[in-house]
Amino acid sequence: MLRATLRPATVAARSFKAANASRTLAMSAVRRSGDHHDHHHHESPIPSLFPPGAKPGEVPTDLSHATGLERLQVLGEAEGVKVFDFEPLDSSRTGTLENPVKVFSWDTERLIGCTGAPAESHELVWFNLTKDTKPRCPECGSVYAMDFQGDEEALAIAKAAAHH
Repeated sequence: MLRATLRPATVAARSFKAANASRTLAMSAVRRSGDHHDHHHHESPIPSLFPPGAKPGEVPTDLSHATGLERLQVLGEAEGVKVFDFEPLDSSRTGTLENPVKVFSWDTERLIGCTGAPAESHELVWFNLTKDTKPRCPECGSVYAMDFQGDEEALAIAKAAAHH
């Protein structure tokens, strides 16, 4: 059974090698983030979400090992900034269209979970919340609205760059 599972992967790997064998390296452009034509202009480095890593023979710390959102959280904690909100949503009341339960967000969309009001009065139900909608929980009817605090222009640029 294991061989039957691995067979399609090995066939795909062979065809990938054969298809890419004819490509020459001379046709590839090399770009590095540090390549600049003006070597006289030096600025202080911007903190990166990609750390340099631990030196050989050392055990990495959270600061030298964490990348991406985890590194953002570690850097924020070092500065005393709470980057992510781990507090539960307000479940002391049922949200209405006129007075929905507000959900803080840096992004224009977020996945949220409802356990009812009071808390744990029904099973956890997950649904999407966007900046422009007020979804209603299908179990208890509580309405949620986003308290958007992000930068829409920066988000649009980041999402466009992620697709290239």
